[in-house]
Parts: sequence; structure tokens; C-alpha cells
Amino acid sequence: MGDNGMAVTYCLADSADALASPAWGAAPPPWAPGRREETHAMIDAGTDAAGDADKTWCMAEVDIFCDLNEQEMEAIATAAPMKTYNAGEILYSPAQPSEVLFILKKGRIRVFRVSADGRALTTAIITPGTIFGEMVLLGQHMYDNYAEALDDVSVCVMSRADVHRFLLSDARIAARITTILGRRLADLEQRLSDSVFKTVAQRIATTLTTLTTAQPTAGPLRPGGRHPQIALTHEQLAALAGTSRETCTKVLRDYAGQGLLRLARGRITVLDSARLKDAAG
Repeated sequence: MGDNGMAVTYCLADSADALASPAWGAAPPPWAPGRREETHAMIDAGTDAAGDADKTWCMAEVDIFCDLNEQEMEAIATAAPMKTYNAGEILYSPAQPSEVLFILKKGRIRVFRVSADGRALTTAIITPGTIFGEMVLLGQHMYDNYAEALDDVSVCVMSRADVHRFLLSDARIAARITTILGRRLADLEQRLSDSVFKTVAQRIATTLTTLTTAQPTAGPLRPGGRHPQIALTHEQLAALAGTSRETCTKVLRDYAGQGLLRLARGRITVLDSARLKDAAG
């Protein structure tokens, strides 16, 4: 329930056609159609900003390329130019579909659907080292989904022809892609189950637990603090959990009062991961 007493629905969009007359009016939210660069701009963008000395930067540490040699990674890097997006930008929308594969190097991506009245369902949270995109040949369908950058992100963009040439022709990579898509389907089924059987407070705790679990472990290049931190606003977290910002803020304050969290502007620190997991049901 929102603060005004109205139920906040957490459901799939009925139809992509319903977006033709959106309810948001003259001030569209960041995920409204038309708020994304054209695909050709992404593909034509070179890697000058990164420098030619490190063309394979986007490929390094990506799960599906973990056992390729330097020459193989350089060939893929040449075919998949890097592109950066700021937090809140849309990488993909139903209004501007494109059959390309995104390889996420840095940051997090939210894949979600929107109903005609603006209600949203997050179907996946993509973390670094994996793939997403509208690639029918991989069984990876975006349908009426949007892809939004939760952070400043870096992705590599690969065309259909190059996916055939470099990925599907390599049995090692093809097998890992199959594993990724299977895991993503299981995650979607879990999200749908949560939307039906869990309360709003449980969904928020589940989302926070998922985000902290997905964070890379601390190391020499990524020093970690004592407690995991999540860089999200209350509005962003509400969208992930399928509720209103007001309700999300109330739940977060309750959790903070119980000592599970510490709240700051645009940042949530998890103080007690075990109790938060219990709160997630």
C-alpha cells in the first residue's frame, strides 16, 4: 500500500501497445520511449576514449571469455566497441528495438517492463561480467522490456553477425551463454513468485539482500569496508521492489530503527546482513 492508501501493483505489463498513450503525460520519466541513443551511434562509437593500448579492457574478467587467449580476446574486442552510459540512461527500449548483444563490463543494469499507467516490474538486475540484449538467435528476448543503467556503466556492443562469428562458433562461450540464460530465467521465476507471495517489506529486504550478494568481493583493487553499501536512491529501490517511493522510505526507516541499515543520501549501508535476510522471508 502507498501512503495514500492505494494499492501499488507489482505486475507484468499487459501489452507493449499500451505504451502508445502513456499515463506520465508531458513530463516523461527516464524510462519513457525515445530517451535513448540510436543503435548505430553505439556501434559506430569508437574506443578512442579508452585508448588503443587496451582494446581488450572490455573483455577482461567477463565470465564467458574467461579462458580465451589474448589474440582471441583482441579479435572480439575489435568487433565489440565500448560504450558508456550515465546512471538513469536507457540502453534499450521497445520503441527503438535493436538486435545487438550487450556485454556488461562495469556498473549494473536493470531490465524492467512498464504498464500503461506507469507501473513497473523489474525482471532482472544485470551485474558486471555478463550479457543481455535482443538476440533472438540466443533465445534472449527483450520483448517489451527496457534496460536502464543503475550506475555509470560501460558495455561492449556486438552485432548479430559478430555474435555468430565469435560467440556461437566457440563451444566454450556458447555453453556459458546457455548457463547465463538459464540462471536468468530462474531469477525471473523467483521475482514473479516474490511479487505474489511476499509483502512490500519482504520484497525490499529481498532486493537489498540480492544487491549486496551480487557485489564483487573486496580485493587489492577494490578495498571493501566492514559493511556492504548500496548506491541507490529510495525511488530507485522502490522501482526495483515494485512499490512507491513513500512506502519504500517508510520501510527503510523501520529497518534502520531496528539496526539493520544505515541511511544516507543516495546510499544504504547494510549493518546486519543476517537479520536483513531473515526479514526477506
